[in-house]
Amino acid sequence: MANEEDDPIIQEIDVYLARSLLEKLYLFQYPIRPSSMTYDDVMHLSAKIKPKQQKVELEMAIDTLNPNYCCSKGEQIALNVDGTCTDETNTYSSKLMDKQTFCSTQAASNVSRYAAAIYRKGELHLTPLHGILQLRPSFTYLDKADAKHREREAANEGGDSSQDEAEDDVKQITVRFSRPESEQARKRRVQSYEFLQKRQAEEHWVHLNYYGLRDSRSEHERQYLFSQSHGMAENTELIKSPSEYLMMLMPPSVEEENDKPVAPSNVLSMAQLRTLPLADQIKILMKNVKVMPFANLMSLMGPGIDSTAVLRCIQQVAMLVQGNWVVKSDVLYPKDTSSPHSGVPAEVLCRGRDFVMWKFTQDRWVVRKEVATVTKLCPEDVKDFLEHMSVARINKGWEFLLPYDEDFVKKHPDVVQRQHMLWMGIQAKLEKVYNLLKEHMAPKKHEAQSAHPLVVSGEQRVNMAKAKVKQNYGQLEKDLEKQKAESKTSDASPKMDISNIRIKEEPVSDEEPMDTSAYASMNNGIVNGIHSEESSTDSLNGHLPGGCMDGVAQELKAFVLTTFKKQFVLTLSELKRLFYLHLASLPPGHMFSGISDKMLQDMVLDTGCKQILVPFPPQTAASPDELKVYALWEAGDVYDQHRQVLLEIFSKNYRVRRNVIQNQLSQNLNKQEVDRVLKDCCVSYGGMWYLKGTVQS
Repeated sequence: MANEEDDPIIQEIDVYLARSLLEKLYLFQYPIRPSSMTYDDVMHLSAKIKPKQQKVELEMAIDTLNPNYCCSKGEQIALNVDGTCTDETNTYSSKLMDKQTFCSTQAASNVSRYAAAIYRKGELHLTPLHGILQLRPSFTYLDKADAKHREREAANEGGDSSQDEAEDDVKQITVRFSRPESEQARKRRVQSYEFLQKRQAEEHWVHLNYYGLRDSRSEHERQYLFSQSHGMAENTELIKSPSEYLMMLMPPSVEEENDKPVAPSNVLSMAQLRTLPLADQIKILMKNVKVMPFANLMSLMGPGIDSTAVLRCIQQVAMLVQGNWVVKSDVLYPKDTSSPHSGVPAEVLCRGRDFVMWKFTQDRWVVRKEVATVTKLCPEDVKDFLEHMSVARINKGWEFLLPYDEDFVKKHPDVVQRQHMLWMGIQAKLEKVYNLLKEHMAPKKHEAQSAHPLVVSGEQRVNMAKAKVKQNYGQLEKDLEKQKAESKTSDASPKMDISNIRIKEEPVSDEEPMDTSAYASMNNGIVNGIHSEESSTDSLNGHLPGGCMDGVAQELKAFVLTTFKKQFVLTLSELKRLFYLHLASLPPGHMFSGISDKMLQDMVLDTGCKQILVPFPPQTAASPDELKVYALWEAGDVYDQHRQVLLEIFSKNYRVRRNVIQNQLSQNLNKQEVDRVLKDCCVSYGGMWYLKGTVQS
């Protein structure tokens, strides 16, 4: 007791388990010389991995301009490896040893007790490691040099003998037929070192892209190291009841387990189900039922289960569609599985099923032929997708299985908004994968669909908006009086004339708008499964109320400035992605939800950024948002003038070699400063330099 009093608890830290990067996070250990360099200073040329073997090869550039680098030795090594000929198969294309290869070995066979930790705001977030790899220099180029030397010696020896002697040298050939291989011999052959080496060599390399420490994609992936939602299903593993801890410390013996009656593998009673952790209970239920309202799910839970905990767990295994929960595709089709009908891998099946789920967020009806046309999957797979969540109607198509759950949407608007943001990300991915046209994006119209409003014209929308303003006239007067009292002004304001209210009509654009207001999907009355009558009316036709405009504009300007001071160069597509991530982190009902695409672009230009007219190649497959490139023209540091010179170069060239940039910038900058300017604005790919976000693979 005395020792405990002498050693008091100074601070208690909450620990969270983040599982977003489970089975994806590796720890690389490799040497860097000189010791003063950091990982971000190293120029990575290429990297590739064999996932099944957890084998990685990494190529790094060698600084040939360093005074400690011996040019003559580098030239000799390149000559020994590649010889005097010049072709694409050469290891060193510059006739100089300018890169080094690192090959990995597993540092530990069991990494289940290792995790990556990150500390933020009094919280410790842990992510389990999938592998720890040590990368050491590979000297395979010496083997190539020896092979070249032996080939030259063999060629010299072969030239001494005459053609006649070769023809006279006749050897007897013995032909043997192999006997059938026994099962025991086959097992020995499969376990042999030669067979294992052959199997490892057959696995294909997966090429990787390297992103620096300050790259936007690195920052985006770094967010996955944090637990996405505190107290969700992933954190239930750190919260155990006393009986569960006792069971972990003293597991039942094998004899006791054998005494239990054996049930079929696909049958699990409710009593057995309730002995599992809450997250596993919900996962098993959703995997079997596939579509379920939240109220039904709560009725299947045991007594005393908090609805908040269930709500947090369900979001890990299901998505919200029309107020109901539909099991996620990757739960039904795990990794490394395939279709029983066509043999299509699980990744393709998940994309196709996500498309069907997304279509049901837009409309209650889906046409099977349209799904098959877009996803290019066999009819049996498409039928399985539809049977999971809908029912066929003669001469109409497939209707969503459950009615729209208005009670859940009203009670949990924060969950609805979070799910809406997730669907927007899935929609962007589907558009890119399937090259969706506007006819695929627009919801289908059904005459017999009485539960939703009919299609209305633009003039009718304006009339509806005016009627809405008239209905809220009394509330507007109260707000006006409140503003007068707060501002302490005694001037009488003129009475508002409803007839003079006009709804601004913006020109129709081919670009996909960013507006998430209530009128964005009036054709079917649903915005991601939310009725338009119940959604927010704070923004009207994408415009913010006048009283909030100044505050929102200042906050938007701060976001744009902060983002460009980190990235310097962004495409409109990347800026919108970062804006959506920022919007998802804001509380529900924030006024940013009414920001349109045009307002965001205008704010970018107002903050001092300029649009760089990059001459993309004519055959580019980039979207219109990816063709718009913006750059921060003046950041207020000593490199502004040099960045402007670099941006001028890329306004005339889509891609540029480093020596061209070096000649333009090296008059006033040394090599380290040139690298700094390049990292701010550019990326390297295939020996060429591009502005950030403009590389077309």
